[in-house]
Formats: sequence, structure tokens, C-alpha cells
Amino acid sequence: MSKGMPNMGGMGGNMANIMRQAQKMQKEVQSATEELNKTEYTGSSVDDFVTVKVTGEKKIADLTISEKIIDPDDPDTLQDMLIDALNNAFDAVDKDKQAKLGKYTNGLM
Repeated sequence: MSKGMPNMGGMGGNMANIMRQAQKMQKEVQSATEELNKTEYTGSSVDDFVTVKVTGEKKIADLTISEKIIDPDDPDTLQDMLIDALNNAFDAVDKDKQAKLGKYTNGLM
């Protein structure tokens, strides 16, 4: 054994493997995140009177409101349907992110 450096039992090689695995995982997470952010998710209210499309970044891409639900004397119903449709779309984003990124993030939060 040479003087100066103690025998680390091959730890340097293990550390290099760990770093390569971490870099690979980081690239996979970044790629999956980019894919999710580009994906559009649709949410709708009861009877599809209101439908909304959002991106994986939770930005509204499109919103459709059926004329059948527009009642000037009852704005509360339309508001409730908008909230319902948006929440459904955002839930779809969260479920897809959990399905695709959960293997990387479980236990980190």
C-alpha cells in the first residue's frame, strides 16, 4: 500500500457510480417534467357545461362555457361550475405528475 492515501476500499468507484446515477436520475426528472409541462389536461363540470384545458404548469390554455348554463340571474351556478372544472383539470395534472415523478420524489416531501 502506498503512503499518503489510506485504502478506501473502493469507495471512490462507488461514489462515481452514485454520482452517475444521480445525474441520470436528474436528467430523467427534467425530461419528464418538461413533457408534463407541455401536456394539456381537461377538466369539466357536471354535464360538461364548462370545460377547461390547462397545461402541466397549471396555466389555462382554453375555456369553454355552454350557453345553456349562462343565466344572468344566477351567476353563482356558473362560478361553481368554473371552479369545479378548474379543480378537476388541476387534479388531473397532479395525478399525472405523481404517476410520472413520484418514483423520484416519494419520501422527499
